[in-house]
Amino acid sequence: MEAVVVQGLTYQYQPGGPFVLKGLDFQVGRGEIVVVTGLSGCGKSTLCFCLSGAIRHNRDGVMAGEVGVNGKNIREMRGASLALEVGMVFQDPDTQLFSPTVEDEIAFAPENLCLPPDRIRETVDHVLDLLGVAALREANPYQLSGGEKQLVALAAVLALDPPVLIVDEVMSQLDAGGRKKVAAVLERLRGMGKTIIAVEHNLEAVAFADRLIVLENGALVRLDRAETLLADRNFMTARRLIC
Repeated sequence: MEAVVVQGLTYQYQPGGPFVLKGLDFQVGRGEIVVVTGLSGCGKSTLCFCLSGAIRHNRDGVMAGEVGVNGKNIREMRGASLALEVGMVFQDPDTQLFSPTVEDEIAFAPENLCLPPDRIRETVDHVLDLLGVAALREANPYQLSGGEKQLVALAAVLALDPPVLIVDEVMSQLDAGGRKKVAAVLERLRGMGKTIIAVEHNLEAVAFADRLIVLENGALVRLDRAETLLADRNFMTARRLIC
């Protein structure tokens, strides 16, 4: 079974308005990293919101087509059941971080599921060790570097252990060191069987991807192995994805 199945996905900000996404069809296998790229305004972030269920449950607009995660239709999932299947990390971590300490940030979601205190502590310890940020346990998230904030935002999502992760340009504001740390974590998560769909415009930062999806004006114009697509300089240059 594929981890993510998208069929005929369209989206409009309002009825009768232009289509932001135009009949997307693709599948993502379990344990695969797929990177979505394209010029600004092509629909990358909108696709993320559709895949995470945010548009269906928290945002206005007209979404048609189907999105399945691990054999479950996101239309039929809400709240905790959705968060346990798919987690999303936003481009700006400050929109996700709100607790006074890193530990509190990671514990927030398990606490809202009313898990036992011992289980919550085990979860926090595990995620801190997994992402290599145990030293930041008592730190204020707002006082961290950009790369550290991204790792904490990812840690908070991983506290519920969703099998599918959606990450929206998490490397766009990071320096080379921060990008390297986040990339290493994503590769480690793939090795653990997580399925990752990442939006990124800096293709050098995601050379570890298995496949690339190229969007253009809301349409999927190509889905291919990363090494194959990156080697096709004529295609990439024509779409202004490389110079």
